[in-house]
Amino acid sequence: MDEVFKALADGSRRRLLDSLNTRDGQSLRELCVGLAMTRQSVSKHLAVLEAANLVTTLRRGREKLHYLNAEPVNAIADRWIHRYDQRRVQALADLKRALEQEPMGEREFVYTSYISTTPERLWQALTDPAFTSRYWGVTFDTDWRVGSEMVWVHNGVRISGPEQVVLEAEPYRRLSYAWHDFSPEFAEAYEMDPAEVAKLADEPRSRVSFEIEPRGRAVRLTVVHQGFAPDSSLLDSIGEGWSELLSSLKTLLETGEPLPQGEPEPAPTAG
Repeated sequence: MDEVFKALADGSRRRLLDSLNTRDGQSLRELCVGLAMTRQSVSKHLAVLEAANLVTTLRRGREKLHYLNAEPVNAIADRWIHRYDQRRVQALADLKRALEQEPMGEREFVYTSYISTTPERLWQALTDPAFTSRYWGVTFDTDWRVGSEMVWVHNGVRISGPEQVVLEAEPYRRLSYAWHDFSPEFAEAYEMDPAEVAKLADEPRSRVSFEIEPRGRAVRLTVVHQGFAPDSSLLDSIGEGWSELLSSLKTLLETGEPLPQGEPEPAPTAG
């Protein structure tokens, strides 16, 4: 947490975060535009932000793209905002909201978390119904082979479809699958407006990927949800849901208990 505060204390690094908050997924060249800093200085500031987990990076061909990551800000908010007078930390709360409201680029959501676990244990938590039911409230009926159909099961409702399949499955390293159908059964399960669900069903099918990287005694988990249409209603809905879901996953693996669940949210499963 000290690294996060130190990273945020520098005005140049805050300007880089502001730039990513305006438009996520920028290259080093793009981030240098309009800044009175050398490319080397910007690169050093980005390294500090990445070390603090405030920025995460992904390779797209030959380019390295940078994304805001709300996870450490969520952790600060959870520890401090509820312990002290809200007015004394309003600036921090405003930053938290800014990162959570617009944490993704135009067509994708990226979130990185460091979890004290092993790649094997994390893979099990992403695929084993005994785990997913605890932090997600959802189970998957599939053999986790590439091309196999996935059936999502929630509160006895089964959501299936021919395009709802496993896309990549490299145990302990990478998992990717197409997102679920938006069916009348889904609308009924989440008590959603059928017209709203029909609108979601008209959007291109999105996909989610989980990248697992060992980092010492911890594991770096990067979640990328992508494939959205411009002005996607689905993209607008998933940020908070994914943040809560992944925080619960982290807590379950590190403490043995997930975060307390409130009313079922459509975003983590609809997102």
